[in-house]
Amino acid sequence: MAGAANGGKAGKLAMAEASMDSVQEAAQGRRRKVGLALGSGSARGWAHIGVLQELRSMGIQPDVVVGTSIGALVGAVYVSGQLDEFAQWVAGLGFRDVLGFLDIGFTGGMVKGEKLFSFFSEHQNNPHIEDLEVAFATVATDMVLGREVWIREGEVLTAARASSALPGLFPPVHHDGRWLLDGGLVNPVPVSACRALGADVVIAVNLNGQLVGRHFNPADTEGIPTHTEEGESVWAKMKEYFGIDAEGQHEARPGLFDVMGASINIMQDRITRSRMAGDPADINLIPMLSDYAIMDFHRAEEAIAEGRRLVRNAEESIRWFIDCS
Repeated sequence: MAGAANGGKAGKLAMAEASMDSVQEAAQGRRRKVGLALGSGSARGWAHIGVLQELRSMGIQPDVVVGTSIGALVGAVYVSGQLDEFAQWVAGLGFRDVLGFLDIGFTGGMVKGEKLFSFFSEHQNNPHIEDLEVAFATVATDMVLGREVWIREGEVLTAARASSALPGLFPPVHHDGRWLLDGGLVNPVPVSACRALGADVVIAVNLNGQLVGRHFNPADTEGIPTHTEEGESVWAKMKEYFGIDAEGQHEARPGLFDVMGASINIMQDRITRSRMAGDPADINLIPMLSDYAIMDFHRAEEAIAEGRRLVRNAEESIRWFIDCS
C-alpha cells in the first residue's frame, strides 16, 4: 500500500513537472503582446502618427492600443485602418484651415467641434470597437464623479471624441448616461489600461515631458484681416484670445490661450509623473516639441517627423523588449 501511495505521489509529481514544462514551452513560444499608450498633449499629438508609421516600417504591429485625448483620436484612425490618409490630410492643414474647424461657442466649451468631427464622419471609416482585430480603448473622465472611464464599446470616433473633451476648449460629451471630459485629467499616458488589456510590453508616447516654451506664434496670424466692412472680424477676436495685438505682437499680459495652454501642460505633467511612477512603461518615448502651442495643429509635418525619429532611435530597445521571453 505504501509503495502504491509512493508510486501515486511520484506519478502526480511527474505529471506536475510535465505540466510546468509545457507551460514554460508555451510561454517561450508565445509572442509577447505589444501595447501602445498614446498620451494627451493637444497639437503635439501628431507625433503619434510618426510613431505608428515607424513601428509599422519595423514590422511591429501593436496588439493593444489605448489613447487619451489626441492619442485617442490618432489611435482611432489607426485601428480603423486609415493612418496614412489621415497623415496626408493633417500635413496639408494650414493655420487658416485649423481656425476654419473652430465653431466658436460658449456652452461647455469655446469650440463646439461639430465641424471637425462632421469631417471625420464624412471622410473616415467609423467601425465599432468590438469588431476590431486590435484591442482598443480610450480614456475619459466622468465629469460628475471624477473617475477614470475606459471606453471599450461603440464607434471608435465617438470614443475618441469623449476622450478629447478638453475643459474650456471642447464641451463635455454625453456617453452611456455620463458626461465625459478629457482623459488627460486622470490618466494622460494610459499605460495601466494597456496592461489591463493584456499587453506584455508597453510603449508609451509621453507628450508632456517637454512643456516649456511659447504658446502662440505671432507669425501664424500674418495676412489675417483684423477688420471687415461689417466691423471687427472673427480673426481679430481670435487674436485677442491668443494674446496678440493688432500689429501681431505679444501683449505684456498672457492671452486666454496662453493661460489655458500653460495650465493644462502643468496639470498633465504632474499627473503623468505620478501615474507613471506607479506604473512605468517598458519604453518611454518623449517627443521634443516644447515650442508647440495648444492649437498648433497646422504643424503636423514636424511632429510626425519627430515621432518617427524617436522610434528609430529606440529600435534596439523596442526589439529587445519584444523578443525577450
